[in-house]
Amino acid sequence: MSTHDTTQPLAGHGRAIVSALLRNGPQSRTELSAALDLSAGSLTRLSKPLLEAGIIVETPTENVMGIGRPSVPLTFHHDAYRFIGIKLTKTHVYGALTRADAEIEQLVAEPLDASTPDAALTQVARIVAELEELSPVRVHAIGVAIGGHVRDRRFLTYADHLGWSDIDLAGALENLTGITTVVENDILAHMQATHWFGEGRGTDSFALFTIGAGIGSGLVAHGEIVSSPDAGYSLMSHFPLETRALARFERNAEASVSGLFQGAPATDATAAGLAGSGGTAADSSTSAAGRHVAATQPGLFEAECGHHACATAMLTLQELELRASRVIGRPVSFDQLMGLAAAGDPQARGLLDASGYALGTMFAAIANLTLAGRIVLGGEACELASVSADAVNRGLHDHRDHRAADPEIRVQDPNLALWTRGAAVIAMHDTLLGRD
Repeated sequence: MSTHDTTQPLAGHGRAIVSALLRNGPQSRTELSAALDLSAGSLTRLSKPLLEAGIIVETPTENVMGIGRPSVPLTFHHDAYRFIGIKLTKTHVYGALTRADAEIEQLVAEPLDASTPDAALTQVARIVAELEELSPVRVHAIGVAIGGHVRDRRFLTYADHLGWSDIDLAGALENLTGITTVVENDILAHMQATHWFGEGRGTDSFALFTIGAGIGSGLVAHGEIVSSPDAGYSLMSHFPLETRALARFERNAEASVSGLFQGAPATDATAAGLAGSGGTAADSSTSAAGRHVAATQPGLFEAECGHHACATAMLTLQELELRASRVIGRPVSFDQLMGLAAAGDPQARGLLDASGYALGTMFAAIANLTLAGRIVLGGEACELASVSADAVNRGLHDHRDHRAADPEIRVQDPNLALWTRGAAVIAMHDTLLGRD
């Protein structure tokens, strides 16, 4: 079976047919005709070259009633295409070989060998070569998702976490691999995958909000992603979340720190939580030096950005870990903080509930400002929503009219490697459909 020449994206009605099948899955000719406002005859004529090229295929279904002709839906031929998605972070490079429906067939995760662009891209090219060897058909394009600002899906304007700026990232990888490459901001790429193949599928309106190393956000309205040239600037990072209720959380946390300063012993829960999450009971004690450093720190909810109780301060991994370390008196990772809370440690529980309340406040703001009926929460710290579910609900309901329906909250898998799907999807989109 022949395949489409992917150097020429589809256009016109062919593009509309393929786009509808990619977004919505298999559809009968009747459903597709209605969705695209085409007559049955026009759809038959327009879909014929796509069928002959192997871009779409018929998928006969069982005629359970035994009456009349069985339905023969049309679907996109996902298995005829392969794409490679790359997700670059400050410390790791992730790579995935996917079909056109973003189904991951092979996944690679490696620590970043070196943070210089030449060394990092050489490592990426090696991973691409390994994945290409495993592909049953030729790889049509590479997608790269990176935290930073990207221009024209080729040029990296800046990536602060890597210290990179003004790089023709697509051109550099094309020279190394010989494969067409597309580059996009990681949140925008993840938004595309969520919209077409993830938790945003099946609705014309939803918001994406991500918490982890940074803050990310996106919006789909009337079935289309809302975007602008500024979308890569993480514009919700410093959204203010300070409220009177959150101030009480902060006072309680600071009071618990004062108790530690006075030499209060670690609770049994603190010791058990640290031991159960990679630490030891001895780790739970607070040294005099540690108490002095903590005592001279700014307010618990003040971030390095200088803002008090903004989204970055309350919902990013770095700030959560710094705050927990100050309260507990030793370095504490996010996973250890979760373990402490699970063990019943009141300080860990208070810190997570404070961030949970802030997250609920953010959910209310998103729903109030965008009218989105569904909010998808992603990122490495998204488990916060389930661990502090009661606090999240309090934050949501305290800042939303009681007559308004709660937005539907869907929480994604926190595994960052899965963000390779977004990179692959933008490569697929550009290859098959071109730029919007």
